[in-house]
Amino acid sequence: MILTVTPNPSLDRTYEVHALKRGEVIRAETERTDPGGKGVNVSRAATAAGQRTVAVLPLGGAPGALVADLLAAQGIEVAPVPIAGATRSNIALAETDGVLTKINAPGPQLSPAEQELLLDTVREQSRDADWIACCGSLPRGLAPSWYADVVTRAHAGGARIALDTSGPALLEALRARPDVVKPNAEELAEAVGRPLATVGDAVKAAEELRAMGARAVLASLGADGQLLVDDAGAWFGSAHVDAVRSNVGAGDSSLAGFLIAGGSGPEALASAVAHGAAAVQLPGSVMPTPADLDLAAVTVTADVPVDRELTEPVS
Repeated sequence: MILTVTPNPSLDRTYEVHALKRGEVIRAETERTDPGGKGVNVSRAATAAGQRTVAVLPLGGAPGALVADLLAAQGIEVAPVPIAGATRSNIALAETDGVLTKINAPGPQLSPAEQELLLDTVREQSRDADWIACCGSLPRGLAPSWYADVVTRAHAGGARIALDTSGPALLEALRARPDVVKPNAEELAEAVGRPLATVGDAVKAAEELRAMGARAVLASLGADGQLLVDDAGAWFGSAHVDAVRSNVGAGDSSLAGFLIAGGSGPEALASAVAHGAAAVQLPGSVMPTPADLDLAAVTVTADVPVDRELTEPVS
């Protein structure tokens, strides 16, 4: 079972538009409303793959009730933590050329009692978990060390932790030695404090995160592919994609694919790449099913192309 923890979930509204023009009235071609948040998306992807998952998340107000209803409709077990504030609502504008513009609300502030209830719920639900995926930004009220506390408690209970966050929360959590962290290129560059121009730069940055405490690093490099760096070495995975429709939740789908396939080694990396490639070809934040995956289009190699320049260098 995969337990997901999303401290700052959202109600996500995605609009597909032909082109985004500032200051003009834009008519959407399609619209979707989905439960959102990185951990929520991991649960959605795991469920779509036929895996059991439980989603722990604080929920409040009408948006929170709708998130719970939408998750239940998808067959996802929810362990809600009631809060006084309203769950945030986010907006994504997806243009036909694949460019995505997101507006993320800050979310509610959790009281000390709500914070403790969230930790207690994670502990109660983690007893049968093979993996605990802690994902996303922290809401107001939670200290940057919150994820580190979760990692420490999870390890004490024998669970493995996958962490997908950034900034101070990531750096604090590294000290607790999470089993795998999943930064994208920008988050990887931020963590090491320097730009990334090549795949080799990303490998070196991943190795530094391991030196800071991460046992393995699964790094998303956007259109350039994904990296896995662990005790056994480094692997590079990529897949051909005909057209990008929306990259909302693609990284979360990749993490789910990685964990579903065992959470280590090149086979898990291939599953991560296949899930991410399938997700970007679907509308909004729709998660891929096994029928959407094309493992034949995935290439995984230990011969990492370190000199390859990133399509979108991170400064």
